[in-house]
Amino acid sequence: MSERTLNQKTKVNYGPSGRAVSQEIDNDLLFNIFQHLTMERNANVQYFSMSLWFQERDLNGFSSFFLNESKEELEHAYKFTDYLIARGQNVVLHELVQPVQQWESIEELIAFAFNMESDLTISLQQLYAISERTSDIRTNIFLDPIVESQIKSENEFAHILGKVKFSEENPSAILIVDEYLNRK
Repeated sequence: MSERTLNQKTKVNYGPSGRAVSQEIDNDLLFNIFQHLTMERNANVQYFSMSLWFQERDLNGFSSFFLNESKEELEHAYKFTDYLIARGQNVVLHELVQPVQQWESIEELIAFAFNMESDLTISLQQLYAISERTSDIRTNIFLDPIVESQIKSENEFAHILGKVKFSEENPSAILIVDEYLNRK
């Protein structure tokens, strides 16, 4: 601590939740964090729906994979809420959309999931850009491991989509992909 800090009464900033904060979050960044939080929560529900779709078709590897993805998206949502609370914010939860529950093919479902992951990646990149623009280093540091994980997840979905596309919905090939996912 500097001598000045020790010898003076200093003003403490408080966030909307009443928690002491050393740096407020830019309003544009905060708005986009809330939007991203909603995307993570929507992905959680959508992946759960996909897990059920595969479970109904006795494709337990796919079902287990998507159930794990659902849990991971919920964990991401928790990380964002914990971060917002640590930054003195009240967490605002927006309404979720009803998940898609019917698919024409496995490839269509996996392509939908890949696009969802791609949208999450773009959203994180936008958050990162806003936090850089507003010199919010705390948010950049918070986002670093999340962005890295998101890019890996997007790559994994591209890999699975490639396997499913290559299988051309051949039942034997789909069962091999299902077993591959069951071992993950």
